[in-house]
Amino acid sequence: MKILFVTTVSSTVDAFLIPHIRLLVRQGHQVDVAFNIIREVNPELIKLGCEIHDIKFQRSPLKKQNLNAYKKIKKIVKNIGYDIIHTHTPIASLLTRVACRKMSNLKILYTAHGFHFFKGAPIKNWLLFYPMEKIAAKYTDAIITMNEEDYVFANKFKLKSKNSIYKIHGVGIELNKFSVQDSERKSSLRREYSYNNEDFILFFAAELNYNKHQDLLINAVYQIINKIPNVKLLLAGEGPLKDSYRELANKFGISDSVNFLGYRNDIPNLLAISDIGVSSSRREGLPVNILEAMATGLPIIATECRGNRDLVHEGENGYILRENDIEGFARAIEELYKSQNLRKTFGENSLMFVKAYSLNDVLIEMRNIYLTMIK
Repeated sequence: MKILFVTTVSSTVDAFLIPHIRLLVRQGHQVDVAFNIIREVNPELIKLGCEIHDIKFQRSPLKKQNLNAYKKIKKIVKNIGYDIIHTHTPIASLLTRVACRKMSNLKILYTAHGFHFFKGAPIKNWLLFYPMEKIAAKYTDAIITMNEEDYVFANKFKLKSKNSIYKIHGVGIELNKFSVQDSERKSSLRREYSYNNEDFILFFAAELNYNKHQDLLINAVYQIINKIPNVKLLLAGEGPLKDSYRELANKFGISDSVNFLGYRNDIPNLLAISDIGVSSSRREGLPVNILEAMATGLPIIATECRGNRDLVHEGENGYILRENDIEGFARAIEELYKSQNLRKTFGENSLMFVKAYSLNDVLIEMRNIYLTMIK
């Protein structure tokens, strides 16, 4: 089969889809990719023999470049004759599905990594993205979701085929990359990173932006700094609000307790030295950062947004709190700080819950969907 993966930007493929493409290539399929190249193309795509189509999709649906992107993706699909188009991310998916709506002998799958409309979303999201997704669904053979809320919404759409809404366990994570460290190894790793055994470490890997809402965590640390003077909040990632968040920590006088780590490729080690995985997101699809923390055997404290609540079970592997509940976050951190037994219990439950989200299992789920599409 000839399969084309389409995403708005190349980084989506780098972050989530390489294992999926690798599996399909190993099964004998030709797999190509189409996206807006925003950084150097992952060399593994070249090794896998993927043809790479640079299409200037824009994240905003109102950008005029999207008209040219629409024309280009339509021409590419028509000329090459793909059997399956698998789209990801809203704008590229909309343009591709509409562009291919009249093409025969073509199956179109759309993976929703988190609809831009959701409970509590701004009205403008509902006015723009809900009608957009509803219209595009008519030209779609299957929609794949990753959380319960999106699955329920997707079932309200009318697709080309009946019974073609799926819910899978995210993009999958490689569980063998993450592990619980014994005390000796954890101490050794902490020394390598200039932390000591007395430090109480909270970890969150995410872009520093409005949606990820790291100011909530900084405020919570400020609330508990007198009770837990050895607390450390490790924020891995870059983003437009990095300077603003750093200024907030400086204003509170807790700059030594809030560490901005920048972009990292050593997430498993950083999780291994941590005591709690935290997430302050306003919106998620199915967050890989929480899954990775769970795979390291950490208790989780997270906001009650879509995606987070699919993974964090209140009082079982962590705590779920309202979006702006600074005091609640502070209390939850303090409660886990005081009880090593509770951290251990929550961490063991995280390890148990995360097994269903292994990359191998998700690849099997996707393989079964592909087989259904080509019958």
